[in-house]
Amino acid sequence: MAEEVQKQPQETLALVEEEEVVVTDVPQSEKAAATVEKEQPHVPEAEEPPKPNPVEEEPAAEGTELPKPGDTDAKVPQSGSFKEESTRVADLPNIEKKALEELKQLIQDALNKNEFTTLASSPPPPPPKEEEKPAAVEEKEDQKPAEEKPSEVAADVPPMAQEEPAKPESETPEETKEGAEKKAEPENEETVAEQVTETVVATEVIEKKDAVDDDGAKTVEAIEETIVAVSSSVQQEQPPPPPANDAEDQKAAAPSEAEEKDAKTEDSAPLPPDEVSIWGIPLLADERSDVILLKFLRARDFKVKDAFTMIKNTVRWRKEFGIDELLEEDLGNDLEKVVFMHGFDKEGHPVCYNVYGEFQNKELYQKTFSDEEKRQKFLRWRIQFLERSIRKLDFSPGGICTIVQVNDLKNSPGPGKRELRQATKQALHLLQDNYPEFVAKQVFINVPWWYLAVNRMISPFLTQRTKSKFVFAGPSKSVGTLLGYIAAEQVPVKYGGLSKDGEFGTTDAVNEITVRPAAKHIVEFPVTESCLLAWEVRVLGWEVSYGAEFVPSAEENYTVIIQKARKVASSEEPVVCNSFKIGEPGKVVLTIDNPTSKKKKLLYRLKIKSSSD
Repeated sequence: MAEEVQKQPQETLALVEEEEVVVTDVPQSEKAAATVEKEQPHVPEAEEPPKPNPVEEEPAAEGTELPKPGDTDAKVPQSGSFKEESTRVADLPNIEKKALEELKQLIQDALNKNEFTTLASSPPPPPPKEEEKPAAVEEKEDQKPAEEKPSEVAADVPPMAQEEPAKPESETPEETKEGAEKKAEPENEETVAEQVTETVVATEVIEKKDAVDDDGAKTVEAIEETIVAVSSSVQQEQPPPPPANDAEDQKAAAPSEAEEKDAKTEDSAPLPPDEVSIWGIPLLADERSDVILLKFLRARDFKVKDAFTMIKNTVRWRKEFGIDELLEEDLGNDLEKVVFMHGFDKEGHPVCYNVYGEFQNKELYQKTFSDEEKRQKFLRWRIQFLERSIRKLDFSPGGICTIVQVNDLKNSPGPGKRELRQATKQALHLLQDNYPEFVAKQVFINVPWWYLAVNRMISPFLTQRTKSKFVFAGPSKSVGTLLGYIAAEQVPVKYGGLSKDGEFGTTDAVNEITVRPAAKHIVEFPVTESCLLAWEVRVLGWEVSYGAEFVPSAEENYTVIIQKARKVASSEEPVVCNSFKIGEPGKVVLTIDNPTSKKKKLLYRLKIKSSSD
């Protein structure tokens, strides 16, 4: 549901009349310089590849990634099919196997060094030393007021050295200490230069302060910053304190040294390796981990370092976004008609429907996008929905670990909805960066002409592999397009299928028959014993005559009319449901008379129950 967020290309505006566009099979890349906004916000960290500039009118699609500019390959023939790459390591080319092993090694090293924990926690810069150092600086200033004040006025160090011999012997103890220190200072500029090169870091810091303070520009804060940078050196290299006068001073110094040793011992103790999971699967646990890593590698064209960077960024983002906590949140069900999972395609992929026309409801639109707080809630809801859907996928090698997206653009808000554009742009980035290779196919139905025009403009920026995942169909071709990828029993009734609440389920297969123009088609259900026969019939677009009757096997018995032939208009109930209790061998006959000049698609299925039901 994670998956890669990408845009759709078109062939020409003539497609508007053709109404259906299928784009081809090809290698995938990352992100394009020009892109269209996506829905499956409705998702993508600081990735190294450049991010696309989304076109505002397009919905975000989950997990599709746009390629880099110039990645198109005009020589690749277009076709309507796209075969997913294998998720079994044994099926990979040697170069891809090698890339996978290299990525696993990088991840193992990072886990051993706790790099993922560091990324996830993202601690702020350590303030403790910054807070302690200023205090130390203030102490020094209190202890040497006589020394610092002259330095702020004096032109250079030598004059200070010349004044020292003139100091009286009756100085206070503090002054005596300062005088003793000053006597150790050189008395001329040459000696000062030599001494500066040999002095400790702490002395350098103080002398730099003196030199800069000559013009009164240096402040105490600047000194503090300099001292913070060399805090450890200051503590170790400062002139030794005068010898302890008694045993109490020595005992006081001993605990501090012991504490330092203990701290060093704790710091040097090896931390256990990280345990990092994505979508509930540890990064280096078993074969399922390989399937996850292959998604990141394919999203980065098997560039190992780029894939590794993407994984680290994803781990950090998931921690910052609070994905684990998000899964447990109750964000309401106001949007359940906008995005929902329903059924599977013919290859077993779960199908997610995105119905943008629902946002024509002004109340729902305002409730979802009217301010930043609501847009953020919408984003969290969409990511929560995607995460829960992904957890249901099968990440074992050869399993189904991608989703089919169906995007219904009927009555969708146009380019003028600024709030919707902002939300989809934000979602697009998250999906691109954090949900790679989760889309098996993007099917756009009820596509308006302007949408096709926009996609034609961005087509040159998409790889053939990316294009191969996109299918576009105008209003009159939408149902037929969906039924090409999804069986009728899995397609909701509103989209032309037979899936609805009732006695029939998704396991009851549907038969599809084409009724030719100006022709009559007969469907027979033979019955050999007493039973209750139920059936459902649908003709896409209807405008045909439909009738049903029971014909007994015994010639002497009469035919029973179940449904008198009548014309069914397209505006009537899309599915006709009938049942008939049969007490003797015979057959149920359905008659579909198509008087129009267009071929029609007939969908039907039946179920036999015990007559006692």
